[in-house]
Amino acid sequence: MLKGKKIVLGITGSIAAYKACYIIRGLVKAGAEVQVVITPAGKEFITPITLSALTQKPVISDFFSQRDGTWHSHVALGLWADAMLVAPCTASTLGKMAGGIADNMLITTYLSMKAPVFVAPAMDLDMYAHPTTQQNLERLRSFGNIIIEPQSGFLASGLEGKGRMEEPENIVACLDNYFEEKDLQGKRIMITAGPTYEKIDPVRFIGNYSSGKMGFALAEECARRGANVTLIAGPVAIQPSPFLLHAPNFTLRGVESCRQMYDASVEVFPQSDAAILCAAVADFRPADVAEQKIKRVGDDLVLHLVPNPDIAAELGRMKKAGQLMVGFALETNDEQANAQQKLEKKNLDFIVLNSLRNKGTCFQSDDNQISIISREGQKDFEKKSKQLVARDIIDELQRRL
Repeated sequence: MLKGKKIVLGITGSIAAYKACYIIRGLVKAGAEVQVVITPAGKEFITPITLSALTQKPVISDFFSQRDGTWHSHVALGLWADAMLVAPCTASTLGKMAGGIADNMLITTYLSMKAPVFVAPAMDLDMYAHPTTQQNLERLRSFGNIIIEPQSGFLASGLEGKGRMEEPENIVACLDNYFEEKDLQGKRIMITAGPTYEKIDPVRFIGNYSSGKMGFALAEECARRGANVTLIAGPVAIQPSPFLLHAPNFTLRGVESCRQMYDASVEVFPQSDAAILCAAVADFRPADVAEQKIKRVGDDLVLHLVPNPDIAAELGRMKKAGQLMVGFALETNDEQANAQQKLEKKNLDFIVLNSLRNKGTCFQSDDNQISIISREGQKDFEKKSKQLVARDIIDELQRRL
């Protein structure tokens, strides 16, 4: 969605300035028109000639281009642009933007900007962690600026990975998403994904092969289309994409057991416009969980299993007028009959059916082949990537919301 967009790219004096070339290449490839504004310190790290060759535009650095009175209008740039991106943005420039210190062409352009402003900080960890930098970041956010930073993933914590500039392709993706059409804007969608683990003892569990890929693809599709997404994910090895990690309309809640997923779903669903129940939830759990590792004694081990709470059935009972529910059915036989029965029993609006008989789909695969079954009939789809399958599913959801 960057085709025809006018982007002002501000470059500051950081070692990461060379990455601006890759940002320009990505923006131009997407069809954007790029005008570079660089600080005097920025020119010490990368030459305007290089940047001009990539943008096919003269680079702007100083207020006055010649001694004949010709000058660059920061006001005109602010009116021309569809967006401004400052990447890399040093701690110094960050402070000037937060404080309105207009001592160079980049800051005056920023202060004149009518379009949204994206900022990709670049500095060492100690500078990034300093309270002054953190206050400046929060102040820029309060002004409505969009801060693009590397994310550590939901399994990590602290400041790991922070300070360095986000990778150029992810920065371009953030801008591209901003201009993408948002047909789910303002909708609140809850998605469950991945397996659940039911403990046997401190080191063993009952689980399944679900990777969570389908649920994460659905979350990204919904977020890209403007929905506020809460993804409730069981224990998975994958992490959200860079897009999801940066998306302000995405929340991830990690759980382990069916009981934890049930509690989270019951909490989130009442505030949701739709729920997509994509998780492969364990139907049973051990009646008793050993406090210590079970030793190998005798010739066999008998586990007594009891039913887990039925998340879909409970949400179906809770569902109010205006709310939608989408279920998933993974079957090995009598696929259509089993899916139809689940559709009615769980009070679903439609159900996504896939079968283990379709080789190279389902668990841990990058592809899927589905049918969408509703009270109006059945739609069959060809095998395709889970990202494209997610688009088919959300297209169906969007038509009903």
